[in-house]
Order: sequence, then C-alpha cells, then structure tokens
Amino acid sequence: YSHRYTKGETVKLWVNKVGPYNNPQETYVYYSLPFCSTKPVDELEHRWDALGEVLEGNDLISSGFDFQFLEPVADHTRICRMQLTEDDTAKLQYAVRNHYWYQFYLDDLPIWGMVGEITSSELDEGAAEAELQQSGEALVYTHKKFSVSTNGDRIIQVNLTSENPVTLSAGTELEFTYTVEWSETDTAFRDRFDRYLDYDFFEHQIHWFSIFNSFMMVIFLTGIVSLILMRTLRKDYAKYAREAGELDDLDQELDESGWKQVHGDVFRAPPYLCLFCALIGTGSQLVAMVLVMILFATATTLYMGRGAVI
Repeated sequence: YSHRYTKGETVKLWVNKVGPYNNPQETYVYYSLPFCSTKPVDELEHRWDALGEVLEGNDLISSGFDFQFLEPVADHTRICRMQLTEDDTAKLQYAVRNHYWYQFYLDDLPIWGMVGEITSSELDEGAAEAELQQSGEALVYTHKKFSVSTNGDRIIQVNLTSENPVTLSAGTELEFTYTVEWSETDTAFRDRFDRYLDYDFFEHQIHWFSIFNSFMMVIFLTGIVSLILMRTLRKDYAKYAREAGELDDLDQELDESGWKQVHGDVFRAPPYLCLFCALIGTGSQLVAMVLVMILFATATTLYMGRGAVI
C-alpha cells in the first residue's frame, strides 16, 4: 500500500511476538502471555504479507487499539481490564524475571518494549543479577504511551514509552491503558528507516583474533592436505617424468590402482551429453546470479518491503 493517510483514517497497530531479551531467537506469539485486548483473541485479525514473514517466525495480529491518523488519544484511555489468576500471574512473573520484550508494528515501523521490570532495594544493589531476578519484586507495565511523528500524510517515526508498573499477584485487577500523541517532523519518508540502520545502533566489535585464528587454521589445513597429496603422488609423478623411450616398459610395471584407473575418463563423453551441458549451463547462470545479487546487496539496499525474501 502507499503508506498515505487522511486525517481520521484508521491506522492499524499490529502485535507480533514476545521473547527473552537475552535470546532473541526464542520468540512466541504475543498473546501466548495473558494480555487482554478489546476483543477476544480468537476474533482478532491476522496478517501475513510474504513468505519472509513465515520464515522469520512473524505472526502479526491486530492489537485492537483505536488508532486514527492525526487524532490524539487521551491520557490513560482504557484498553481492557482483567483479573489475574494463579496461572496468569505465574506466566507474567516468569516473563518479567526473564526480561521478556515484545514487538509491535505501526505502518511497517517496528516498535519494541519490555513486559515489565524487577524492583530492587538499596541493599540489593550490589547483588548479582541472577539473585535480583529471584529476590526482586516483578512488576508489569500497564500503560503504553505512543509518540508518532508524521511528515504530511505519512508516518515517519514511532516511539513507545512503558509506564505505570503494577505488582503481580493472584486476584489483582489490571487495567491496561494507552496514550497516542502526534507531532510533525521534517524527516523525509525515504529516510524513516535510517534510525534503525544507523551504524551506532548496530555497532559490533570486530573480533580480529578470531578472524586471524580462522585464517591461520585454513592455511595450516591446506598445507597438511597438500603435503599428504605430494607425498602420495610424488613417486607417480617421477615415473611419468622419465624419458619417452622408457614409457612403454614403464606402463607395464605401473600398478594401475586408485586414481590411475580413471585418469583417462576425463576425455570420455558422458552418455547424456546434451542434458549434462544444460545442467552445467543452468548451474553457471544460478551461480552468476547469486554472485551478482550479493554484489548489489553489498553496494546498495535491496529492501523492497517488510517480510520480503530478498
């Protein structure tokens, strides 16, 4: 779609997944945690845009939040209300103590937030993190504040602030609320993903020692293999290097074993030559295409849309 909206037009907020912060590969459906919504979870709309969505484990589900373009939502507008059971409390406490995060999407812009926090007293400040996870009190955030920046009729940036932590205990009634604020920005639509692609945001420390170690290991293994081959074939090379007058007698003495039994097959045509040539040609084209795509991806951005396979 065009990502253009008119004032008052509905903008859907999609919930995606939750998982532990220390293991981003471990993700679950957002509603696997006992979060409530404006509708029963079974009635919420699902969305799959492309094959890449399935391969990445994304499952976009409508949040049920009332979002309208350029229409602010009053502070602490109620989403839903729920009473915690023993099972709900145990699930949310486990998520908070394991630093679970969640992901939303608004106009294809990703939004991240934490499920809750763990309190710690001044006496526990020197304790280890593992001890705090067990001894601290688990709190869940019940208020979400969305700050949306627009440029004309397009959404450029979305920020989420989680507020109002509440203690988790069986029988506690939780009221989830949200707020939406709109503001104008000068950032162009084509540059709205720059904040996610910024080098400082994805900064990684290069492990030069590991690279050098791997490089030297490859050289060492190559040398070992070459040494073994040379010692194995050296005598054969010496025999074939004798004068031409001695080759006839030499052929009778050679021990035709191993690779020497098939050394003449390189000059023999395969039984299905046309099919063999077609397969070789197709494989060469595929290899060339992959190399060209890698070069283009290295030189420029090939992002076509969220969930695209390319």
